[in-house]
Amino acid sequence: MSTVVHPAPPRFIPSESQLAVAYSVCRGIARSAAKNFYYAFLVLPRPKRQALCAVYAFMRRCDDIADDETLTREERRRKLALWLDAFHRASAGAASDDPVLLALTDAQSRYDIRVGLLDQLAYGTAMDLANFEELAPSPDGSPVISVHYQTFEALREYCYQVASVVGLVCIRVFGYRDPAAEGLAEDLGLAFQLTNIIRDVKEDADAGRIYVPEQDLSRFGVTAEQLRRGTNPGLLRRLLEFEAERAREFYKAGNQLIELVDEDSQPGLWVLLTIYRSLLEKIAARQYDVFTGKVSLTTTEKLRILLKGWMKRLA
Repeated sequence: MSTVVHPAPPRFIPSESQLAVAYSVCRGIARSAAKNFYYAFLVLPRPKRQALCAVYAFMRRCDDIADDETLTREERRRKLALWLDAFHRASAGAASDDPVLLALTDAQSRYDIRVGLLDQLAYGTAMDLANFEELAPSPDGSPVISVHYQTFEALREYCYQVASVVGLVCIRVFGYRDPAAEGLAEDLGLAFQLTNIIRDVKEDADAGRIYVPEQDLSRFGVTAEQLRRGTNPGLLRRLLEFEAERAREFYKAGNQLIELVDEDSQPGLWVLLTIYRSLLEKIAARQYDVFTGKVSLTTTEKLRILLKGWMKRLA
């Protein structure tokens, strides 16, 4: 009895015009949504810039699904699973008309970005769906606050999924030979995420989410409600200063990492590192007052950093 072996369908290869449109769509997404990352992209050679725009657009789609409050959490999980399934099929060579997937799979093959890393990016965006329960609002209509992470090590695991993995993907595009770059990229991603947590601590508390570990809250005598209301600024300042010092230790990895990525990528990484580190220092200069308004670098401040990055590229 013979067995008929059916040949695998041919791998879909998009045309140059399809890829040009796909990368253009991803560039538009990155330009409008990547408030800090896009400045770093601009200093990179065009192929690397396009690849990172595709990666960002993929992440943005994952984030948008996970954050869509018009859907229940279960609906968001299902929609994210469908998006990941579409990515897996496109990565395996199936035809796709989604511009993000067209660009991403092209970038993936050019820079040997493992499917597993991109899966982790998607899983990271969904972690909040699992970590913060969907609770009924309190009597005054505000969300019930949930402090999910008891220790820094638990928070670090979360940061790895949502930020360190981004660093591991980026250095595949940047290019590197020394495996030490991987651990440094993980630490730098952690520094970025800690900076985001400090900047957004009130906004997150208003949404019912506390990312600062319970261990640290107890150490400084800060309650979740104080983070939401911004009361007792002296205590809050000492807490956030402690978290900032922790971030600064991880930022040290950035200076080492710059030396390990390909030379044509070093200015882009420098711009990204400088923007985020400058944001942290701007928060510090405001005595960690992130409660009376969101702290961010101005466009002028970012453009100054970008100009210095261009000078490094031309040097």
